[in-house]
Amino acid sequence: MDEISDEQLISMAKEAAKKAYVPYSHFHVGSAVLSEDNYVYTGCNIENSSYGATNCAERTAIFKCVSDQKTRIKKIAIASDSNEFTWPCGICRQVMSEFMNSDGIIILENHGLIKKFKLDELLPHSFGACDIKTE
Repeated sequence: MDEISDEQLISMAKEAAKKAYVPYSHFHVGSAVLSEDNYVYTGCNIENSSYGATNCAERTAIFKCVSDQKTRIKKIAIASDSNEFTWPCGICRQVMSEFMNSDGIIILENHGLIKKFKLDELLPHSFGACDIKTE
């Protein structure tokens, strides 16, 4: 399978944002993840009247990827209809750390401007499987 470009991944994230279920905030976010074997999974944010049950776009895309038994992610793109860059929340960063290497790439897009970060720049000193002692 051919490598997906960052621009293609961003475009898919933007399309996913259009599908967001956001009756409360009206804040559309989309995400596209690229698995290690070059499959793409998209997701949007899905709100719930009980805000704690809301799911972010990043986790929606990651969970779709993982449910298809693709547990290693190379890149994730995030796009929204905001006038600012949309940063992943702390929970999403922690979920990313479960399925991405510390040098996995996070791509943020805002009206044509692009920022790229490695996961360990957004989540330094993360807690992971290596921190769980098994005997």
